[in-house]
Amino acid sequence: MNSILKLKGKFINKKYDKPSGSRNIPSGASISVQALESKIKDLMELKKYWDTQNYFEGALISVHYNRLIAKTNRIAAILYERGTPPNESIVGARFSKDKKHIITHYVKKETITNSIQELNYAIEILNKEYNGILTNTEIENINKNTFPSKYKLKCSRFKDLVVDCYYVEYFGIDNNEVVYNERSIVSLFDTNTETIELLKSLNINILGNRVIENNTVLLDKNEIELIKSKAPYLISMSMRDFSNIIPDDIKENNNSFTRNIHLPSIEPTIGVIDTLFDKSVYFSEWVDFRNMLNENIPDIENKENYKHGTRVSSIIVDGPQLNPRLNDNCGRFRVRHFGVALHNGFSAFNIIKQIKNIVLENKDIKVWNLSLGSDIEIEENFVSPIAYLLDKIQVENDVIFVIAGTNDRRGKKNMLKIASPADSVNALVVNSVNSLDKPTTYSRRGPVLSFYIKPDVSYYGGDSTSLEECINTIGVENREDLVSGTSYAAPWIARKLAYLIHILGFSKEEAKALIIDSAEKWGNKYKEEEIELLGHGIVPIDINDIIKSRNDEIRFVISGYAEMYETYNLTLPIPVHNNKYPFIAKATICYFSTCNRSQGVDYTNEEMDLKIGRINDDEKIKPINKDGQGEIGTYVNEKKSRNEFRKWDNSKSIKERYSPKNGERESYKNKLWGIKIIKSNRFYNKTNREKIKFGLVVTLKEINGENRINEFIQRCFFNQWLVERVEVDNQIEIYNRAEEDIKFEE
Repeated sequence: MNSILKLKGKFINKKYDKPSGSRNIPSGASISVQALESKIKDLMELKKYWDTQNYFEGALISVHYNRLIAKTNRIAAILYERGTPPNESIVGARFSKDKKHIITHYVKKETITNSIQELNYAIEILNKEYNGILTNTEIENINKNTFPSKYKLKCSRFKDLVVDCYYVEYFGIDNNEVVYNERSIVSLFDTNTETIELLKSLNINILGNRVIENNTVLLDKNEIELIKSKAPYLISMSMRDFSNIIPDDIKENNNSFTRNIHLPSIEPTIGVIDTLFDKSVYFSEWVDFRNMLNENIPDIENKENYKHGTRVSSIIVDGPQLNPRLNDNCGRFRVRHFGVALHNGFSAFNIIKQIKNIVLENKDIKVWNLSLGSDIEIEENFVSPIAYLLDKIQVENDVIFVIAGTNDRRGKKNMLKIASPADSVNALVVNSVNSLDKPTTYSRRGPVLSFYIKPDVSYYGGDSTSLEECINTIGVENREDLVSGTSYAAPWIARKLAYLIHILGFSKEEAKALIIDSAEKWGNKYKEEEIELLGHGIVPIDINDIIKSRNDEIRFVISGYAEMYETYNLTLPIPVHNNKYPFIAKATICYFSTCNRSQGVDYTNEEMDLKIGRINDDEKIKPINKDGQGEIGTYVNEKKSRNEFRKWDNSKSIKERYSPKNGERESYKNKLWGIKIIKSNRFYNKTNREKIKFGLVVTLKEINGENRINEFIQRCFFNQWLVERVEVDNQIEIYNRAEEDIKFEE
């Protein structure tokens, strides 16, 4: 097998320099005065309503679009406030039942009046200059040099108002219709008002310890009903606070015995956040257990509170010895185990506060396993508070969470959606398959927010249909428990990530990309229903199948930072044979995106579009997936950008179809390949990150079965790429030396 390669080359960063172009409606479309008049009626009704509401100074207005809307086609003139374009006043976004955007803005009340006035000005121009109707071609031909100066609107403002009205179906107010029967975590729309003061104006008095950040708060049923009766438009998101833990399907064994295991030494440590841990097990020396619960809680000594967490840690420490068929060749790992929940469930509000402190106080841990999950399906239009916290922690700290995809024990046959916190976008979420590589009966399905691929990958988590399918774990009092569940698939992936990061020295971005890329097989893409259950696919058992490639494959890893609009290198020297490229390619890119929960379905702030392929005679990259986004003269609508090219998803895999019939690819005058990353942001403000780290894994498959890795390495050196073979034995030696305690002579 060929060793994986690390490539280091110089990437060029380039600012956006393409002509911005003028906004327009689709080709062949037209817009009439009646469309503008209907928007005025909507806004006039909204003005009347908000004149009667005084709990805060401004107004909440929901813009209902007639499609899945791209950022460039969102309103630019309506609801415009001086110095604050409408895109910056967004406080929420969701999808209608037919997957159209509904975007909520918070604006000053006088902004509504100004928009009504400007729309009337636009109607006057439309009637007098264009007979009450404008086509796509006519809008294209409007320019400031010929636009009449006698009107109160400038050319650009008139065009923006007209285009806005084309894409907007109507303006309205969204009132929360959810029925609340218990304590919930509620997020209010951001109205530039301090949450405690806002609630006080509604006769709800709470202390600051019930607030998460500024606008998310823990409220009981009566408090929520009071908000709904006085200001129902205020509630943006909500979820039940208490989560029941779905019981595992367990084949308990009454045998209690002691296995042989040496004392821990310098092995890497994985963090586990789970139920409690039983210190009587044979591997207890490998686990640093910390009870985060109040020891005076009634029934805390109940053995049930220790089973789940102990089983999870047994896989991380000694999984291969317990399950020889799943020997991953990663060795053993130490565990720092934090007990935060009892067997019957947990408070999401309390968990949120605990997890943040746990991670901040244990900075040496890079990989965290979280196999706790709610029983409640995720929401269509927003991410859960726990998932948002995890996404934020992973960006702000150099850590990665591995999360179980949650289970269904109700016999719904894979129809239930995954549950919190498996809706974390930055985390690596793991579902289960059986030994036949089929989804287990208890697996739940994605995606998250109707779009993001979750689970990310799948692995072997056991199946209770037979004892041979179950995962062997150690529970309380050293008893051997045969179990099944995504809770027991996730720890295996945590082991692999820890090996890649600690032993082999990959960054979390590279490690995540390697795991996902290993699951993406050659051939046709999975069908949509398969992706919903399997994610990108099934991760190989043996770590060597991730860090090595077949003799007819070349796999290399590149990492770097996207700093400007374009980050590119056009000197990738893929070997040529008879003036052709005898390869097909696949590539996976991962980055950790900052997220904004208040933005609902538009959750991730940053986007990286990956293009890799041959350089044609126009000196442009010809992407292997035919991605034309961002290129002059190419239009890709928002729906296709998201569904086909995964726009806004922070883990992307692209590949060419593998078939014995595939011929060698023609080469152009330039005998090199190129890599280009196009970075964009949802907002134009100072909070955007200047540098975003990415990890990129590329695999080349030689279609004639030849091993060309040495030729590739040689060509890399000639083209100023630094190449390092990842040799496992060498990396282990480096790790061991780095972890040795150095004793100085006195």
